[in-house]
Amino acid sequence: MSTQAAIELSSTLTCPTCGHAKTEVMPTDSCTYFYECDGCGDLLKPLPGDCCVFCSYGTVRCPPIQAAGTSSGCCC
Repeated sequence: MSTQAAIELSSTLTCPTCGHAKTEVMPTDSCTYFYECDGCGDLLKPLPGDCCVFCSYGTVRCPPIQAAGTSSGCCC
């Protein structure tokens, strides 16, 4: 019997420029490389070493990273 934790699909992205926060549903089959902030319009990109904006600016890392059981790195 597996005791693997459930994958969370929602993450709250917080813009590092203006602080605007919005909860989004993460895709399970791809990385989100770019995200336009609804607050200031800045285009967010992953920080070096991260695979997507959810891993860089979200409250929850992307589903592939969650499934791999790692706290950092690239899922691609």
